[in-house]
Formats: sequence, structure tokens, C-alpha cells
Amino acid sequence: MPTAESITKVKPGEWRAVGLALLYVGSLFLAYYLLRPIRDEMGVAGGVRNLPWLFTGTLCAMLVLSPLFALAVKRLPRTRFIALSYRFFASHLLVFVGLLQFAPESWALGIGRAFFIWVSVFNLFVISVFWSLMVDVFKAEQGKRLFGLLSAGVTAGGLLGSAITSALVGRLDRVWLMGLAVVFLEVAVWAARRLSRGSAAAIPAGDQPSADGAASEPASIAAKAAPSPAPEGEGDRALGGRVFDGMWHTFRNPYLGGIALFILFYTVLSTFLYFQQASIVAEAFTDRAARTAFFARVDLAVNALTLGLQLFVTSRLLARAGLVVTLCVLPLVSVAGFGALALSPTVAVLVVVQVLRRVANFAFARPAREILFTRTSREDRYKAKNFIDTAVYRSGDQLGSWGYSGLMALGLGLAQLPLVAVPLSLLWLLLAVWLGRQKGEDAEADSPESPSSHAPAAPLGQG
Repeated sequence: MPTAESITKVKPGEWRAVGLALLYVGSLFLAYYLLRPIRDEMGVAGGVRNLPWLFTGTLCAMLVLSPLFALAVKRLPRTRFIALSYRFFASHLLVFVGLLQFAPESWALGIGRAFFIWVSVFNLFVISVFWSLMVDVFKAEQGKRLFGLLSAGVTAGGLLGSAITSALVGRLDRVWLMGLAVVFLEVAVWAARRLSRGSAAAIPAGDQPSADGAASEPASIAAKAAPSPAPEGEGDRALGGRVFDGMWHTFRNPYLGGIALFILFYTVLSTFLYFQQASIVAEAFTDRAARTAFFARVDLAVNALTLGLQLFVTSRLLARAGLVVTLCVLPLVSVAGFGALALSPTVAVLVVVQVLRRVANFAFARPAREILFTRTSREDRYKAKNFIDTAVYRSGDQLGSWGYSGLMALGLGLAQLPLVAVPLSLLWLLLAVWLGRQKGEDAEADSPESPSSHAPAAPLGQG
């Protein structure tokens, strides 16, 4: 008879940390998916041809906020900078609530554009902070078992947020949904604080990995070899260093640079698909509420399918097929999806491609990508990771948005534009194979106070 451990892969000593992590990410994504359909509708309402400028505005905002975040990471314990980050965005969300409620109608277009940029920045920062904490709290071996389940928490929050938005958008004004998002952000802050201040969910002694990456043999031997648990709260200290260390480490380290390039391919191609979606939806739906409901239904389908895969497939795929295969799923789906759109750029095909591609990202690519960061130093888990997740991510948006607009200006239509994405997807596939076979720094040997945290460490086994 299946047990809870065999289904979830959670071991007895990990339940508290996993429960807090699920509450944290579920609340976070519930808040985001309350806002996402509103953002997408506002972006389409401002005109598809203006979307590249919104992406440019998003990148500019990201470049301003990234050094401020790095400064907070440098000077503050993680419990404080996590709370500060989320409450910073919650306070601005309340400002938007006030503007939408009381500002003159003539301000609506400008407010909508500002809100689009704000949600795009909010999305990357708060999600990056969550995964930074996860790769800091959980070790590489735990990541392979647990990140699929944590990703299911992402999906469950998104599923509930999409369902609430889809059900209430025609009955309640959007400002009520935005106010509800603030409440869930505060729940996320509470859960993050409890998780960060608690014990670091150490790998049980009997499961400590050996030098070649395999499980140790007798539990008694592993217990003697295992390091003593870190005192509670030891990881909750300021990282120090310099503000731009994350950027320099990304450019200097081929492993981090490979992760950044993987993200760049993903965002460029996602932006291509987003613009394709905006063009098709703008022609198919003229009513604002109908567009918002359409986006919410797509989100609902994505999250429902993703949840099943994350609960029953992700961890098993990582364990049996390995990291390389898991990283390759999304590029393969992209090759097939963009090829299908080239043949038939319709709403029906768009929905199928968008759903499958987002499902492949959330169920497979995202957990696999986060496991890559467990092989890096603690400093890079926050600094370099945040730089990659924000500045590099939005740079990909820029390349994708202006590249799409440039190709349209050259006369390419909805059927020809996806053909450009097919060879890019193939190059991305090759990068996924290379990256999954690389060996990053041994995160298990890294310690916050180590003076050589960026020196090459004992290699990990290949994924």
C-alpha cells in the first residue's frame, strides 16, 4: 500500500519545512494569479504594438531595483530582506488600488501601462526570492525529491488564484482582487519568516550523499560522517560582499553563464509566444471582461494539468531519467509548438501550444533549473540567482519583444514568425544537454563563512 513518503518523497524530519514552504509558495502564487489576468488585459488594452515599450519599461524598472535588492541582501538577514521585498510590493499594490478607484478616467491608460510593468517586475522578484530561499534551505539531494512537490504548491496557488479571478471578475471590481492579493502576500511573509528561522531541514543522517553522489551505505556510518547540524538561525545572516557580485559571478563563471543563457532562450521564445497570443486574442475578443476571462481560463487549464504532473511525474522523471532529460522537455515542446503555430496560427492551436509550453516549464524546466542552483555557493544562490532571474530574464524579454516587432516590420505574418523560433528552440535544446552535464560548485561543502566559497569544489555527479 502506498505511503505518504512514497507518494510525496517527503521524509519524516522534513514535513515541517515542506509544509511551511508549501504555504509560502501557495500564498505567493495565489496573489500573483489574482493579478496576472488583470495585467494581461491591461497590456492588450494599451495596444499590441505598444507592448515592446512596456517590456522596455519593465527592464528599466528591473535595472533600478536589482542593485537595491542586492544592497538589502548584502546588509540584512534573509528574514528581513524577504519581508521587506514583499511588503515593498504590497504597499505599491495598495497605491494602484487607490489610483484605479479614485483617479480620473483619462488616467486609465497610463495606470494600466504602469500596472503592467509593476506586475512584471513583482512576478520575477518575489518568485526569485522564494526559490533562493528554497535552494538555501534544501540540499541538492532533497531538491530532486522535493522541488516537484514545491512546484505543485506553485501550481495549486496559481490554480486557486485563476479560479477565483475567473469566477469573480464579472461580479467584483478588479480592485477587490488586488486587495485580496495583498492579504496573501502577508501570509507568504509569515511563512517565509518561520521557515527561514527554523532548522534547515537537514538531510537525515542515513541519506547523506557519498563522494560519488550515491547514497551512503549503513546509516550508522553516515551518521558518523555527517556534519553536525548548524545552529538554528545560522543561515539567517547578512551575506556581505559587493552589490554587483551577482552580475560579475554570472559573467565569470561558465556554469552560471550557462544557466543565464538557458533563461535567455526561454524568455526570448516566451515573449515571441506572448506577442503571438496578444495579436490573436486582440482579433478574437473585443470586450475587456471577455479577454480577462480568456486569460484566466488559460491559466486555469495550465495549472490543472501542471499540478498532476508535478505531484506524480516530476520527481520520478528527475530520479529515473535524470537532470539532462528533464531540462530538455521544454525545448522539445517549443520546437513542436512553434512548428504547429507556423502551420495554423489560430486561437485553438495557440491555446494548446501555450498550455503545453507553460506546463512543461512549470512541471519540468523550473524544478530542474532550480536544482542547478543547489550546486552553487550560498552567495550565488541569492545574488547571482536574482541577477539571472530578473535582469537577464527581462533582457530576454527585450530581445524577444523588439525582435518580434522588427520581424513584423519586415513583413512577416503570424504564420512566418513562429518559423524563426524553431531554430532558436533547437539551439536551446543543445544548451540544455550541455548544461545538465556540467558540474557546478559543491553546495554541500559551501558554508556562509568560507573564505573560498567561489573556488572550485569537489565535483558533483552528473544529472
